Amino acid sequence: MSASGSDAADASGAPAPRSRRRTADAPLLDWFDTRGWRPAPFQREAWRRYLAGEPGLLVTPTGSGKTLAALGGPLLQALKLGDAAATRKRGVAQGPRLRLLWITPLRALATDTVRAMQEPIAALGVPWTVAMRTGDASARDRRLARKGLSDVLVTTPESFALMLSYPDAPQLLAGVRGVVVDEWHELLGNKRGVLLQLCLARLRALVPAAPLWGLSATLGNLAEARDVLLPHAPDAAIVAAPRRRRMTLETLLPEEGERFPWAGHLGLSQLQRVAAVLQRARSSLLFTNTRSQAELWHRALQSVWLDDPATLALHHGSLDASLRAAAETGLRDGSVRCVVATSSLDLGVDFPAVDQVLQVGSPKGMARLLQRGGRARHRPGEAGHVVCVPTHALELAEYAAAREALAHGRIESRPPPRLSLDVLAQHCVTLALGGGFDPDDLLAEVRGTHAFAGLPDAAWSAVLDFIVRGGSALESYPDYRRVVRDDDGRFRVHDRRVAFRHRLSIGTITSDGSVQVRYMKGGYLGAVEEAFIGRLRPRDRFQFAGRTLELVQLRDMTAYVRIAKRADGRVPRWQGGRMPLSSELGAEVEAILAAPVTRPEMRALSPLLDLQERLSELPTPATLLVEAVKTRQGWHTFVFPFAGRAVHEGLAALLALRWGREAPNTFGWAVNDYGLVLTAQALAWLDPPLMQRLLSPEGLMDDLRDSLNLAELARRQFREIARVAGLLPPSLPGRAPRSLRQLQASSSLLFDVLRQHDPGHLLLAQAEREVLEAQLEVQRLREVLERCGRRVLALHRPPSLTPLAFPLWAEAIRGQLSTEDWRTRVARAAAQLEQRHGRGA
Repeated sequence: MSASGSDAADASGAPAPRSRRRTADAPLLDWFDTRGWRPAPFQREAWRRYLAGEPGLLVTPTGSGKTLAALGGPLLQALKLGDAAATRKRGVAQGPRLRLLWITPLRALATDTVRAMQEPIAALGVPWTVAMRTGDASARDRRLARKGLSDVLVTTPESFALMLSYPDAPQLLAGVRGVVVDEWHELLGNKRGVLLQLCLARLRALVPAAPLWGLSATLGNLAEARDVLLPHAPDAAIVAAPRRRRMTLETLLPEEGERFPWAGHLGLSQLQRVAAVLQRARSSLLFTNTRSQAELWHRALQSVWLDDPATLALHHGSLDASLRAAAETGLRDGSVRCVVATSSLDLGVDFPAVDQVLQVGSPKGMARLLQRGGRARHRPGEAGHVVCVPTHALELAEYAAAREALAHGRIESRPPPRLSLDVLAQHCVTLALGGGFDPDDLLAEVRGTHAFAGLPDAAWSAVLDFIVRGGSALESYPDYRRVVRDDDGRFRVHDRRVAFRHRLSIGTITSDGSVQVRYMKGGYLGAVEEAFIGRLRPRDRFQFAGRTLELVQLRDMTAYVRIAKRADGRVPRWQGGRMPLSSELGAEVEAILAAPVTRPEMRALSPLLDLQERLSELPTPATLLVEAVKTRQGWHTFVFPFAGRAVHEGLAALLALRWGREAPNTFGWAVNDYGLVLTAQALAWLDPPLMQRLLSPEGLMDDLRDSLNLAELARRQFREIARVAGLLPPSLPGRAPRSLRQLQASSSLLFDVLRQHDPGHLLLAQAEREVLEAQLEVQRLREVLERCGRRVLALHRPPSLTPLAFPLWAEAIRGQLSTEDWRTRVARAAAQLEQRHGRGA
């Protein structure tokens, strides 16, 4: 017998016998025994280490019982210390009594965690009150958290930082015995993780004896993940389940003779096949990679759904929390059979009733595939299962590559950011507001984190100068003088307006120009981007939240709508929704294209690969495939490094600049995850010596500065940095939020002022560094140039576009002026090529 839910133990069949010798974890073992569970070895190890006061990182797959592994130690400690007896003796605890701080990256996950904690706390008789401190918390929970009257507090990094902004934070946190950071892999590689590192450093200064435990999925850089979370304990244990949860893949393959599109589709041609798969299971999660795609798939499924429409739901991050909660509740209680979702349901919300997961389109990375696959059969001892739904032919190769990576246990790393000075500046204002800080003491605390271990003295002085007077260019403006250094040498905030605005803006999550979507008669549906809604006129229809809506009016950054009578309408597009192929999966795709055909996906793809080989050749890890084709649009040069979209973006700009120096020309370019295309307006053919010169890593940084408008890219990046650092204060409650145009104007003005009057400003330098490191991935670009230089150049001039080149050509014509829809043009071109060369795929 096994328990339901992710917090069940790793059941192995019959109930475990009671131990004859009473051990420290005997109360938990007794409770497990009553449920017919057997604790997994990693759970008992985590309990033992926690009781010994050790910190650590717990690495387990979804559905293996990690919440009980992390909660068990604090519960056993509470029993050992006599929390129950102490409570009975004094009646009601007086003053702050916070014992366990549980930090989670998602508000929805916080709700699920609180639910999972209630049963073992009650079963062991520990009289703990559990509360949430998140944006979705109830008034009761907010009151308990604010006064320190909960024993367990489940919160997010942002709410934890907000807690530190109050002077009584040291008193509220003084009794903390332990800290758990859930889903640490989701925070490791971004600024939310940097903010959390700083907050945890402050907590360590207040309660140095409290052990800290991280919970994580498998990563390619587990040791680094531990060191980032636990810089004070470099030898801390990494406790892992003895084996990774099995995962099986099933791909919906085309029938013999069936044509799969080459590019430019969302997979809706698979609708009938997907509907049949959904009918065979009691409950399903259908994941898409973007919110727009989720809206389209939900609408398409509605048209063929045979059950009650209420059993089909939609879930993505732009929907109102109540709509998301309804979908989650329906999955738990069985009233919903299918939820179309994005990464909003990737994390560990517990859905034991889900029987299968479908992934529409390539997952683009192994970590994402494993996370989503873990949502199915979320029960101990059962293998995860994913039904893969290709949207075009070449995605079959990505699924086959995923099988290879899965078989070899390959998974991506998540590199942690360093020296994010905008986050540090925000943290300093938070602590100045929370009672003040001594600069020397705080510097030592900050340098104790992984993110700021190498913080130079000059950078620290610049941060302090920035929060006190805004820097030399802004010191005349009172709004930027937020912190005061008092006579005792401590930095404090005295202005109530500064305090109010800072608490409103704490956090590193930024969003541009969101417009609320509301019914005319009340009711909130969610938010769409201003850039989309601004192109609509009253009475225009659009699809959102699984409904067809008609725009009535747009006022004060709110779109007032009503249900439309017709079911057609545009679907919102959100910026930043496109997922790049990971380098690990990209390398697997390149290798499998040249490998013997063994995987079922590659057998289905073999006609297309045969055509690629006839027209040109297949790429291999030892060669660099380059194709040159002349079309009506110009002279195209296709290069296939398989390095991912971000690297190809920088590489395309670099090659265009260098080639233009060799022979003056006008170049355009487009990229995808497999390669790039340069389109020249005048005759342009490559030869091997020229290609070798173009791919040289020498002078990379100077050429990037010349080939890309780094100043403009930095200007865009500066907007996010300025908001995190506090230069762009938030809209005040009761006032209309500022539009994207207003934000752009404000940040652009600040950017220009600083460039002219304070060119060495710390935030300007950070903006350019983030463009190079995060957007263009310069280090990977250099490695790709070196790798390409070592490969054998395979240069071909095929008579027409090849299957690998066609998707890039389709990207290249996307921005051209035409009276035809882009998909219509792409489909017609694909049909012409297939007719010319045979069906191909």
